[in-house]
Amino acid sequence: MSAAPAAPASTTVPGSAEANALAAVDAIIDNFRSHRKAAYFAGFAEDATFLFHTTPHRIDGRAGYEALWTEWETNDGFRVHDATSTNRRIQVFGSTAVFSHDVETTLETNGDILTVNERESIILERSDDAWLCVHEHLSIASPDMIETEK
Repeated sequence: MSAAPAAPASTTVPGSAEANALAAVDAIIDNFRSHRKAAYFAGFAEDATFLFHTTPHRIDGRAGYEALWTEWETNDGFRVHDATSTNRRIQVFGSTAVFSHDVETTLETNGDILTVNERESIILERSDDAWLCVHEHLSIASPDMIETEK
């Protein structure tokens, strides 16, 4: 596993809105990379929406995504082994933040180890001094950027 996410492209001031939003995103990424399911989903608002290139439709609500994740684990042996975040950018617009990055994920499914290069946008909303993800959009960086190992 990667020890820590790559440093952001721009410097953020400790305690600033940017730093706090980035800390929330880093927690989501770290929990994802470590396959800490409960902690990972705690970073999402209950009514968050999700658009993934691997699903045929938008997922409405954290519970829907949690159910899909459980289905992947049960039916496909899904497990995240690592995720590395690069080309990072955080933008804050009042109580909303937009985080975008490239992410290389190593995961296991159906006994295969896959490395997938994707681009991701995470939209956060600040509520009661906490930043929660309200929308995640994940797209494949390039169709030829998936490697499979047995």
